[in-house]
Formats: sequence, C-alpha cells, structure tokens
Amino acid sequence: MVERQLRRRGIEDERVLTAMAEVPRERFVPEDMVGDAYRDGALRIGEGQTISQPWIVACMASLLELHGDERVLEVGTGSGYAAAVLSRLCKEVVTIERYESLAGGAREVLAELGYENVEARAGDGTRGAPDRAPFGGISVTAAALDEPPPALLEQLAPGAALVCPVERGGRELLMRFRDGVEEAVVPVRFVPLIPEEDE
Repeated sequence: MVERQLRRRGIEDERVLTAMAEVPRERFVPEDMVGDAYRDGALRIGEGQTISQPWIVACMASLLELHGDERVLEVGTGSGYAAAVLSRLCKEVVTIERYESLAGGAREVLAELGYENVEARAGDGTRGAPDRAPFGGISVTAAALDEPPPALLEQLAPGAALVCPVERGGRELLMRFRDGVEEAVVPVRFVPLIPEEDE
C-alpha cells in the first residue's frame, strides 16, 4: 500500500508513510470486508458512513504538517482508522463522531490496539471541542457547504492548518485553511457534514 498507493501518488512525508505502514487498517473495517481493507477505495462501515481510501487518509494527514507535539482535532471518527494514523503523528488526538455506535466501536478498537493518546467522543463535530482548544491541526472527514464551521476555525492555533472537504457550486474540493489563507488541493467525494440542529 505504501509504495503502490501512497509514495507513487505523491505522498512524501516519511512520518505519514511510516504511520500508514504501522496502523493495521484491517482492524478498522467490518469483518466481511477485511479482504478489501487495503483496496484503493472507500469502504462502507455502517450508519451511511465510510472509511476513506488510504491515499486520502495519508493526504489529509500530510497537509496538517504535524511535528509530533500537537493536539489534533478530528471531526468524523468513523471507524477510528484516521485517528489511529494521526495518533502516530502528534501528541494527542480528540476525535468526534456523530453516531454513538461508530464512536463506541472506534473506542474499542483503539483501546485494543493500545492507541492511548486518542479520545473518541460522540457528538456534534461542527462545534469542535472548545474545552481542549486550541488545536495544532484539525482534520474534517465530511464535506462542509461553502466554508468550514466557524467554531472549528476559531479553535485552530495560530499557524496551524484545518483540512476539510468543501462543496462550492456543486464541486467538492479538499481544502487547507491556515492563517486566513485557503488552498484547494484535489477534487474529492465525502459524506456531507451535518450539524445536529439540521438533522
């Protein structure tokens, strides 16, 4: 996976490549999909959610440009796979999942694998985690409409990056926001980011 899917497609951050090699992706997919765990594509994990393809996980982690001493916020825990990868790249991860069933499953697997620097919460990720802010990086794994939620931008430490897919004018792009500057990276497809009050 690291050589074929990641390095060959432009992932150069060696820390990210090492983390991707170390985290057992097969532990974060449904049992009947273990054989497809390293396939170059997203997989369904229940509740209408997916685990992103390996390249997207590596790309988003690389865009955060982490050094190892940060506290990182992830919005959209899913199966917990991306949080596990991030946990190898920073000091601490706070990850928020809107579905308790997924958050609970992620907690179990992360605990079984010994990823003790990840806190998995159930709740409205669009509100972030103000009790743990500021964050040295924020990764959002669902598509925001037009702009990332203001609460997330407010919880970003100076100089830190927020990586989020954004839909504008019917087009969805993975974007990086840092110090008031936004950068479009690559076209993507994610599930929509839905605040609890919109349910």
